Amino acid sequence: MSMRGALLASGLVLLVSACRTTPEPATPARPEEPAERPVLPVTVTRGEFTLPADKLDVWNAVGQIVVNAHGVEYLGRAQMLDLYSLRYRGVEFFVLTKAMTAAETGNVTRTRVTARTPAGKPIDNDATAEVLHMLQRALPAEVERVRAQQAKQKKKPVKRGKS
Repeated sequence: MSMRGALLASGLVLLVSACRTTPEPATPARPEEPAERPVLPVTVTRGEFTLPADKLDVWNAVGQIVVNAHGVEYLGRAQMLDLYSLRYRGVEFFVLTKAMTAAETGNVTRTRVTARTPAGKPIDNDATAEVLHMLQRALPAEVERVRAQQAKQKKKPVKRGKS
């Protein structure tokens, strides 16, 4: 073998030996992480409902129910804002009673009952949903009771003192 042939043969041996015949251990494929979904702001409160009644009647009835409800802490109220401030299961929130527009209801008197954060934003959690469901069950009868009580008070004659 000539020198040139020997160099060529040894170069070929080096070249072939540099090639791997066993595959590299496969790195486990990482499962694709789910794409983070953007957190959308709550626009509707779970448990929100409407009632075929005047806003003032509903507001008065809500007050009667929540002050007697077990576990619901009455913090305050504001008739001008149609709200009650409550705390239930450690969550502080407002219950609002808002008259719906004639366009929304087809000229039928209806009131929307919903919950909001103290900052006025919709709130959707188990505590507020429980209170709203309790109100939804109790309000129809309580509205009728409040109406009957108010009608009875209107019928009472006004007592005047003797002159």
